[in-house]
Amino acid sequence: MKVLETYIMRRTFAIFAVTLLWVLAIVWTTQILARINLVTSSGQSATTFFEIAWLVLPAVIPVVIPFALAIAVAQTLSSMNTDSELIVITASGSPKTTVVRPIMLIAALASVASFAIENGVEPFARERLRILVSEARADLISSVVQEGSFQTIDDGLVIQISEHLPDGRFGGIFLADTREEETELIYYAKTGATIELNGEHVLVMQDGVVHRRNPAGNVSVIRYQSYAFDLAEFAPATSTINYLPKDRTLGYLFNPDPNDPVFQASPQAFSAELHRRLSDWVYPIVFALIGLAVAGDSRSFRESRIHPLITTMVAALFVRWEGFVIGNAAGDSTAFIPAMYAVPAVASAVCIWVIATNRRLEIPIKWTERLYDIWTQLLARLSSPLRMRRESRS
Repeated sequence: MKVLETYIMRRTFAIFAVTLLWVLAIVWTTQILARINLVTSSGQSATTFFEIAWLVLPAVIPVVIPFALAIAVAQTLSSMNTDSELIVITASGSPKTTVVRPIMLIAALASVASFAIENGVEPFARERLRILVSEARADLISSVVQEGSFQTIDDGLVIQISEHLPDGRFGGIFLADTREEETELIYYAKTGATIELNGEHVLVMQDGVVHRRNPAGNVSVIRYQSYAFDLAEFAPATSTINYLPKDRTLGYLFNPDPNDPVFQASPQAFSAELHRRLSDWVYPIVFALIGLAVAGDSRSFRESRIHPLITTMVAALFVRWEGFVIGNAAGDSTAFIPAMYAVPAVASAVCIWVIATNRRLEIPIKWTERLYDIWTQLLARLSSPLRMRRESRS
């Protein structure tokens, strides 16, 4: 590899690594926050939380890699054009492969890494994650009887236990049930205990009252000596864990178990997941080609155009959006499966044609100027009433 190609590869990889780190951190954080309620509401330990956090990571990396690479390619080539480096490369008679080859090498390695993570690591991480989620739900019955704190065991259902009595019962039970629309039930009990009745968990409350508010706003108070509240619906229905197609390995997707209840219910979902695994890993190459088609040629400083990073990301988002939509539709109909391969193939073909023919892939300036005029007019219309009010007050 030439010194110039090594320079371009090193510069692109540095930006790719930094971008991947920060974008991955943001997306990873959002995924962790989406699952934090499961850990906190079921009383799991910090170790379980961190294990769940790490298990989420393999599912995030393949999604982030293509976008990080697109940003790195567009930013590297744009900076090289600003520093007149692309102009010098072109003027020296160097072929286009001098710029294309190191970037496509990084894209190929990123695609291989994406395939390895998505098919070699993610299925096992998802399987372990589903086991932890199942265990957290199984511990829900025991978590709600923790004393001194309010526990949400379902939307609109909150319970609080004041203390554990020496004989194993609970003292000072408060339970609020607002799951039924326009109806509120509030239970108070001096003592209570959880028992298993006919294989189902039941909270038996003794010596208490029930406050019931009906849709008309009337409140009725009923005193009881013993009341049984069914907790079975909040416990796991079965100890068997049903794994979704995303949780399965690539080998299993090629030859699923005919007795798998999930496969029997939706065999098409397994086929769609298989073809998604075989098509998604090429998106780093597609996004690298988009970046090359947008920012791979030398431009004059006086030539007005939208920043290549914006154009690259708009095109990349559009292509990836098409992939997601068609992938979801393939779960319902086999007719969309060929389109899962057609989207990256067509996008790559268009970009290769643009690069080979020295054309430019960019958003027309007229479109942006028109959008800017519309935005300016909208701001003017919104600011006119405010200006008139200020003038009338003064």
